[in-house]
Amino acid sequence: MSVPAGEPGNLAHAAFERFLRARECREVLGCFGELCRQLGLQGSGLQLYRGLRAALNSWSAKALWSKLDKKAGHKDYDQGTACASTKCLVVGAGPCGLRAAIELALLGARVVLLEKRDSFSRNNVLHLWPFTIHDLRVLGAKKFYGRFCTGTLDHISIRQLQLILLKVALLLGVEVHVNVQFKGLVPPVGKAGGQGGWRAVLQPGSSPLSNYEFDVLISAGGGKFVPEGFKRKETRGKLAIGITTNFINRHSRAEVEVAEISGVARIYNQKFFQNLYNKTGIDLENIVYYKDDTHYFVMTAKKQSLIKKGVILQDKADIESLLSPENVNRDALLSYAKEAANFSTSYRLPELEFALNHRDLPDVDMFDFTCMTRSENAALVREHNGARLLLGLVGDCLVEPFWPLGTGVARGFLAAFDAAWMVRRWAAGTPPLEVLAERESIYQHLSQTSPDNTNKNISQYSIDPATRYPNINLQAIKPSQVRDLYLVGMVEVDHKRKSDSRLSTVSGDAYEELLSWCQASTAGYRGVTVTNFTTSWTSGLALCALVHHFRPDLVDLGSVDPQDPIRTHQMMLDAAEQELGIQPVLSSAEMAAMAEPSRLGLITYLSQFYEAFKTSPEAEELSKKPLSPRGTRGAILFLSKLQKNRNLAHKRVQDSAQKDAEAKRSRRDMELDAGLDGDTPDGAREPPQTAAADPGQPPSHGDSSDACYFCNRRVYILERASAEGRFFHRSCFQCQRCGATLRLGDYAFHEEDGHFYCSLHSPNPPGMELPQDEPPALPEGGAAVARPPSNAGRPCVSPKEGAPNPPQPPLAAPQPRTEPGAAGDEDAEDTVDVEEQELLAQPGGDAREQEGPGAEPRGAAEEGEEGRGRRKIILTPLEKLKLSTLNLLTTEAEPEPPPKPARLRLQAAPEALPALWREQGIWEEDEETAMEKEALEESDSEEEEEEEEEGTDLDIMAESCLDLGEEEKYPTWKRTLTRRAREAQMKRFCKAQAIQRRLEEIEVTFGELEQQGIKLEKLLRDEDGNPADQKTQWMNQLLYLVQKKNSLMSEESDLMIAVQELKLEEQQWQLDQKLRCYMNMEESLKTPEDCVAEQEILVQLLEVVNKRNVLIHIQEEKRLSELRA
Repeated sequence: MSVPAGEPGNLAHAAFERFLRARECREVLGCFGELCRQLGLQGSGLQLYRGLRAALNSWSAKALWSKLDKKAGHKDYDQGTACASTKCLVVGAGPCGLRAAIELALLGARVVLLEKRDSFSRNNVLHLWPFTIHDLRVLGAKKFYGRFCTGTLDHISIRQLQLILLKVALLLGVEVHVNVQFKGLVPPVGKAGGQGGWRAVLQPGSSPLSNYEFDVLISAGGGKFVPEGFKRKETRGKLAIGITTNFINRHSRAEVEVAEISGVARIYNQKFFQNLYNKTGIDLENIVYYKDDTHYFVMTAKKQSLIKKGVILQDKADIESLLSPENVNRDALLSYAKEAANFSTSYRLPELEFALNHRDLPDVDMFDFTCMTRSENAALVREHNGARLLLGLVGDCLVEPFWPLGTGVARGFLAAFDAAWMVRRWAAGTPPLEVLAERESIYQHLSQTSPDNTNKNISQYSIDPATRYPNINLQAIKPSQVRDLYLVGMVEVDHKRKSDSRLSTVSGDAYEELLSWCQASTAGYRGVTVTNFTTSWTSGLALCALVHHFRPDLVDLGSVDPQDPIRTHQMMLDAAEQELGIQPVLSSAEMAAMAEPSRLGLITYLSQFYEAFKTSPEAEELSKKPLSPRGTRGAILFLSKLQKNRNLAHKRVQDSAQKDAEAKRSRRDMELDAGLDGDTPDGAREPPQTAAADPGQPPSHGDSSDACYFCNRRVYILERASAEGRFFHRSCFQCQRCGATLRLGDYAFHEEDGHFYCSLHSPNPPGMELPQDEPPALPEGGAAVARPPSNAGRPCVSPKEGAPNPPQPPLAAPQPRTEPGAAGDEDAEDTVDVEEQELLAQPGGDAREQEGPGAEPRGAAEEGEEGRGRRKIILTPLEKLKLSTLNLLTTEAEPEPPPKPARLRLQAAPEALPALWREQGIWEEDEETAMEKEALEESDSEEEEEEEEEGTDLDIMAESCLDLGEEEKYPTWKRTLTRRAREAQMKRFCKAQAIQRRLEEIEVTFGELEQQGIKLEKLLRDEDGNPADQKTQWMNQLLYLVQKKNSLMSEESDLMIAVQELKLEEQQWQLDQKLRCYMNMEESLKTPEDCVAEQEILVQLLEVVNKRNVLIHIQEEKRLSELRA
């Protein structure tokens, strides 16, 4: 029954509609106040909500009440009575504070929320995990904001998110007060004086809330505000400068057609950023682009680029001074941000115009996120005069997010749920220490959470931690361990507490323990008697004995020449590096001389053997077979082998090119001059080749480990690194061309000029494309090398990778290669062992032999390609599609399966493909992923029906469509494809940024260890008469630092393996895009050049897939070795 115009009910419904559509904080509060006045409602909490629900019965109101009623009916809330007697104060109206307030209101508590501002002005866009999208939909987000996550969108501006949550909070009875700032706590004076509860110090002091007494305080006031009693800890990386910018979004067709960038990072796509730098002078580490109310860009810029472009006026050591407004040219910053945005979108965004911030200035900001802080604990209890107060943290003041990961709002919501669960337990009368212990047990999981390791059934999420965290142990921390979190009386604040240095408390005698271990491991070997770390090792026999004891397969004691200690040491240094992952600390010449100054270097070197092979006596007695290095060195070993093979491939390419050039020149000279000089070049060039191939010849630039190869300054032990027989400071190990930091397993060395390069700037990268008119060279074993992608930034290519077999899904694990044929490359046979062939070579021996009928898959055929040196592979459309979607990272290699290759855009969709996918079940997913998708699809369909009822405008529909060819014909599979592409791209980006951040933190830690190690080394080398006990203590401290350094090196190597994996994923994604372009073409329209290009891409894609398979095989072996260790 309609309400006549002018009646109170009609006015109230009009006020409700204005409330739903309000777009400013003050407007929302004003409309809600007017609504309550129209209905004559007062009070707060769920009582107010019930009054609103009873009074408003329009169709839009009913749809919203239906959602909120379903949410409030969850068993965790006990029909709104779980916390009925609890009074809460929430500080901060950010997304996390509002979300926590909503949960507390649903529990039945009285909730007062304070916000120091009266406007929501942050245009920056937040990435949303699937569960956050579902959670907000359950709260009725689309009733307030019709564009919310329409289609495949998975992000929202902070301002819009705050508006949605504010409206929900007000409807559920949360009391929101703006322009009120929290300044501290007032302990209760005593119940006798009438002041029996905790109160807040507020500004302005005249606020009526100054008398509000509460027993729970939830702080969501941001990283700079933490209540007294909480302690912070800091992680520091290299200097990191972020830039955010927002441009006006006019929602034009041209703007809609520009694809978003879920994230691209230099660590796996160097070429994009090198092109950006070459064309604009802008040097970035990463960039993200989202479309929402604005065009939002966020990027990490390098300091030198900002200085060169005039954004930063003067270089300063202090970060605050560096980025202070006085030192920043605002106009240059605007130009920098705009140029980066234009380049990253291929200049397709028309007429970029800056949006304005709350100061009516262009919305561009530059900030520092070098240091990330987090609270050591998530909650505490304070007691004063018999009154208890439970304090909890959520949002940035709990864990400051690392923005490139896109984890801020998702982990913030999880923390809000955890805090609400804690309050529920508190209100139920659970002992305070048990409440704190459980909260800290949950908090341990927060920093590691991701969409992959939380429960997949997102529709079942609630404030109960068991619904969100799989296999969580709520008793991981015992009540006795959190007694320090129960504070009685006044609190003494010490926010700058530092962790104590452990150097002064190193226990045991590491020096004597290492010496005893070396003596026991070399006992019984002829001519070996270890009594010290100097003269006992000069002949090289002791080192041979040590290696032979654990790996007899690596040392032929009968061939060791005691009269040639330099050669012996070089042989052992190479074997340890290439087969055990142990990096040299001294040169072979220094080890043969073994003067007293080199003693510290030898001790450091031998300590790596000790850490790699130390076992309990029982374990050593049980294992009679050769030992492998412990898991901590597995990554270093793999990268060492990887680098060796890259160098060998590089050398073969150079040698092949040199021999070809010589042959051509020789033929030309013979034709011109009857061979007068024909033999001279060959004879002149023979000695260098022989010398280069001699593995026993010491490197020409490795005779001294004390001088840096790059800067010639002194290199102390803790700051020493080595590669290719050169020793240097870690900080000096940079690309000769671009200055990028180089790391083990990810560099190129050019023997001719003696310089090191990154993979992008290698003068002759091992994966370079071979000449079109010549067949590819055949490495040992006769395996033909397939042509790799012409991508200068690609990962290294194994020198023995043969042309891969046609696909036979599912692809089997790599099989060991057969022994190389006798006609193979002699130099390569001498330097490449069988184990490396098993680990790093592509499966299969001679590709042309294995591509016979027996290995041919269904629908595949072969056709010889004269002049190209390999066979042509023809696959059916179905097999091509299966190949492009192949994902080899199975659960056998990792606990959680990584994303499938991303497919960002489909320019055309063949009519046969959707039916083909349905028939063959290509898009079938595992059970957990299906549950997650099902929940999202149900929400999608429900919300799409609502959009039709509401007459969703064309802009929203256009925004959701993007420009994916014929997607309007196939909306369901289009949405699935696009969502998967975005998720895969985002996961790859997040993983890359987490790796990059951790690498930078390791680099900073290395610097700290190096400074301490330099001081200790100087003390130990000092000839002054220091007591022997003091020197022993210094030696133990130095060995402790060496142990920490070795541990960090192992972690760094693990991360670099992950980098290799990311590069291969990116390559597969790019090749997949190229292949799809050809697949989407009509066969009748393809030119012969198109067919050839399609076949080449297919071969390249097969090669990348096999590389990923080998990499996963290596990782699985490493994981198993760690379990056995």
